[in-house]
Amino acid sequence: MVSALTVCVPAYDAERTLAVTLESVLAEDADFELLVLDNASVDRTGEIARSTGDPRVRVLRNESVLPIGANWDRVIRAASGDLVKVVCADDILRPGALTEQWALMADSSIAICAGRFDVIDEQGALLETDLGLPGLLGRRTPRELAKVIVRRGPAEFGPTAAAMFRLADYRRVGGLRPDLVFPMDVDLFARVATGGHFVGMERIVAAWRNSSFNLCSRTTTRSKLTDMYRFHHRLVADHPELVTRADVLTGDLRLVGQIMERVRVRTLSAVVAARPGN
Repeated sequence: MVSALTVCVPAYDAERTLAVTLESVLAEDADFELLVLDNASVDRTGEIARSTGDPRVRVLRNESVLPIGANWDRVIRAASGDLVKVVCADDILRPGALTEQWALMADSSIAICAGRFDVIDEQGALLETDLGLPGLLGRRTPRELAKVIVRRGPAEFGPTAAAMFRLADYRRVGGLRPDLVFPMDVDLFARVATGGHFVGMERIVAAWRNSSFNLCSRTTTRSKLTDMYRFHHRLVADHPELVTRADVLTGDLRLVGQIMERVRVRTLSAVVAARPGN
């Protein structure tokens, strides 16, 4: 029986977007907890979090800056709810999403659910819509979820804010694996799904902000691809029931293709730049 929900917002120097993020969560007419963890920010992050005036908001602060994995782990483990949703401090929820996912998770056979998502720019303008969950709509097995994540990549699945899972499953699988920075969330989702079924919702539940200041933008392509390679091989080693060597090979070949495409683009850019008149 689901009795409570915590929306976790890990925040570091997030004054540019945090107010909008919190507003999108607090617009839901439900008695959930909104837990903000200020990761020793040096801007107005903490002040903004404490100024909502909403009794559903609880604010914690780290004395020193933690790595992203440790920060996320701390805020999730501090949750008081049976259900958890992690919303990055620059993403937003779409109206009604929280309530609908909460109701869906009342079915104890569902370990995790997620919806489709939009992409917005730094100012909040819509760039793309109705993305995510290829081949994952409806009720799916843990094997189906992990296969798509490995073969298609985390960007195809969607942002962390689109998912909701159970705190008990988080603890059962040992939480996040913080050394897998870029695929840290989807690695977690693949493992918590072993507690039941995954449900992919057709509705759009969140928007991911494509900005120059989020983690994705600040992480090098090499780091992302290295993280993904390690994620593939660790998942198949630890959970051969979830992914096969063929899944990993397909995912690895996709990574190789991405590397080759980036080399091609850099080479072409260099050739154009070297032309007379440039």
